[in-house]
Amino acid sequence: MSYLDHIAACNAHDLDKFRPFDVAGRQIGWVRHDVAGWLADQPDIFAVAPDRVSLTAGLESPAARSAAMDKAILRLAEEHGTPRPRGERYAVAGRWGDDPVMTIDRAVVSLFGVRAYGVHMNGYVQGPDGPLLWIGRRAPDKRIAPNQLDNMVAGGQPGHLGLMDNLVKEAAEEADIPESLARTARPVGTVSYCLEDEWGLKPDLMFCYDLAVPEDFVPHNTDGEMADFRLMPVAEVAERVRDTADFKYNVNLVIIDFLIRHGILSPDREPDYAAIIRGLHRGW
Repeated sequence: MSYLDHIAACNAHDLDKFRPFDVAGRQIGWVRHDVAGWLADQPDIFAVAPDRVSLTAGLESPAARSAAMDKAILRLAEEHGTPRPRGERYAVAGRWGDDPVMTIDRAVVSLFGVRAYGVHMNGYVQGPDGPLLWIGRRAPDKRIAPNQLDNMVAGGQPGHLGLMDNLVKEAAEEADIPESLARTARPVGTVSYCLEDEWGLKPDLMFCYDLAVPEDFVPHNTDGEMADFRLMPVAEVAERVRDTADFKYNVNLVIIDFLIRHGILSPDREPDYAAIIRGLHRGW
């Protein structure tokens, strides 16, 4: 296993299985061909053609589109067993910063192949031999990646919050980090990938943050999503990312980015250095 293997795993997909999904005259996602066939049964919401799926032209406002999608999602779940709504709304736009064309329930983001966003925070203590990273272990009852290792704080980006406000919320829930400390986190860039899952496509973009925490700070989970935390030397983290599948799939990429930015991975010692950097910014 290698760093590039993790990048490849996060970008495993076959676009030949999909057709574009258009909203308001522009592509904002991808729909698998079999799912497109299901959507053809709802012509009041979807216009299905051999080469694409579009929301019908009569849905002219973000509110109308969101309501129509909610209706469609419930019918898909009842008739085809697709994921049921989870009650968390994601904004849908062509790119970050654009006005949303609608919102969609988090559960079906991959079903429509729309770009989702998240925040990931590396919590670290600066030691004499380099940084030590606070690493969380996910709860055993998590639906995705149970018991695997994770960043100190991470979460999806809901449509009604700004990035920093979401980071503060997740920091309190996942690691009991006071708001005053969480707001000192530095935005340090993004990592993106495009992964095919059981229902569709995940072209995800993660906003990465670094938080230097005091030596006497110990994170504690408050929402049941983390089992425990461990402070690990960065060399051990780098080795486990490189050689194992211990970490949740996309967390590997966030940590690789941290290793590059902090000089742990260097072009003199890592022959795949340039390919790794390119690979951290994939997706579409």
